[in-house]
Amino acid sequence: MGFSVDAAPWVGAVARVELTVTDADTAQALGSGDVPVLGTPKVLALAEAASVGALARRLPPGWTTVGTRVELEHRAATPIGGKVTVEARLAKTDGRKLVFEIIARDGSQVVAEGRVERTLVDRQRFVEKALG
Repeated sequence: MGFSVDAAPWVGAVARVELTVTDADTAQALGSGDVPVLGTPKVLALAEAASVGALARRLPPGWTTVGTRVELEHRAATPIGGKVTVEARLAKTDGRKLVFEIIARDGSQVVAEGRVERTLVDRQRFVEKALG
């Protein structure tokens, strides 16, 4: 089966995910540090979730995306009880490659920014190859 999905019309697609930080989301709990604030691995998970969400209703049956590259700058700490909103916007496409711009805010403060790259794949072929 050849590649047959044109993602270019999806540029501009946006999704947001929100999180109220709990003990389980901290750097201490995630093993990425020893401070009780939002851990970078959780910020990354939220960025990935938002990028998946941006295309959730656009992907044709049988197709999915997989994460292939991340650039993330975690600039400010968010304490337990803080509310974080992470937004992913599809900024550009290049064939099967999709590039999302990520911004995370705690209120009006930007706490993280970056990019997530995902690749369009035929779900069944991808899983078959992975299980090889």
